[in-house]
Amino acid sequence: MKDRTHDEAMAELFREDAAFATQYLNDILADGDQADLLIALRQMSKAFGGVARIAEQAHLHPNQLYRTLSPEGNPELRSLTAILKALGLRLAVQPLHHA
Repeated sequence: MKDRTHDEAMAELFREDAAFATQYLNDILADGDQADLLIALRQMSKAFGGVARIAEQAHLHPNQLYRTLSPEGNPELRSLTAILKALGLRLAVQPLHHA
């Protein structure tokens, strides 16, 4: 049996369970960790056809997408929105629930 990398295992989970992928991103956004968000988006790009395909659908150059999703990346809202749309997702705002 071939060992899979963590990224490959996560990509498979994202492909198989869209609800999990959505909740995973929402949890990351709730915590506000940009590095984790970029990692998850890289993994999701791999899951849904690869960076070249997602870049094409997002109307971005593949090198731009690689840089955007790199550990040093700092995506503009326009790029983030385009990437999410290419993944079949969108950014949404929700009220905070105070107890």
